[in-house]
Amino acid sequence: MHSIGFVIFPGFQIMGLTAITAFELANLTLGKPVYEVTLLSEEGGLVPSSAGFRIETQAFGKRTFDTVMFGSGTAIAPVTAGLANFVRQSMESARRVAAPCVGAFVLAESGVLDGRRATTHWLFAKELQDRFPGVKVEADRIYIIDGPVWTSAGMTASIDLALAMIEKDHGLETARTVARKLVVYHRRAGGQSQFSVLLDLEPKSDRIQQALDYARRNLRNTLSVEELAEVSHLSPRQFSRAFSAETGQSPAKAVEHLRVEAARMLLEGSGHPIEVIARETGFVDRERMRRAFLRTIGQTPQAVRRSGTPSAQ
Repeated sequence: MHSIGFVIFPGFQIMGLTAITAFELANLTLGKPVYEVTLLSEEGGLVPSSAGFRIETQAFGKRTFDTVMFGSGTAIAPVTAGLANFVRQSMESARRVAAPCVGAFVLAESGVLDGRRATTHWLFAKELQDRFPGVKVEADRIYIIDGPVWTSAGMTASIDLALAMIEKDHGLETARTVARKLVVYHRRAGGQSQFSVLLDLEPKSDRIQQALDYARRNLRNTLSVEELAEVSHLSPRQFSRAFSAETGQSPAKAVEHLRVEAARMLLEGSGHPIEVIARETGFVDRERMRRAFLRTIGQTPQAVRRSGTPSAQ
């Protein structure tokens, strides 16, 4: 039996509890109780959610758990001395410690993220980095595993985190079966972007937006600065300056991100050979695509396909 202590505090967000459903369905899938979840809080008793209703919890005690997860809310919750102590104790006694969304602030405030890679909801990533400069924040990740510490983006990313744990504990097929029962794709790769490349870039002018739209529709083209500048009715030099000023990226880097995003979607949602996907998204060959994937999301196309393709029904 794998024991999980799930910590909540006043104002916790109910969406974070969806991870518990994944563990429950793993029990049903395997036909035996492989996970036991205990809801915890510092004082125990009824704890109010951000929606107003309350959930019964047990107080922190001497009991230890295989996994300790710290819930999150719609805002950053204050970290009491008792909560920080429990985090540090859990780091010594538990096999892994996890924090979806703004739960990462609980870990950071307790000092356990210093020198580690971590992620959180993209809305709070800058604040996490500013407040805790010793943490290696990677804002554009679904989840990150750094030794015994697991962190994830917000809201539904807690499901991806739970599915990754189930795969680690009981294998790929069990995790895929749980994902199907949850009516979600099998867990997204940890390196997958939290949001669309186009949403992330958010150019301020119509000219640069027009160039990005053109690039997305014509990924098989070379998409040189000259080609994109012509679409924007600017000189190549003017276009490069304007593009970098408005998006914070060079045109070449933005195009590479668009290609990776399009290729990832094809890898996860189709059975096309990798060579075909590389050609259709403008990478020309699989080796160039592999290098771009490693630079952008830290995984190879083959790894993305393995984690994203459902098993046969």
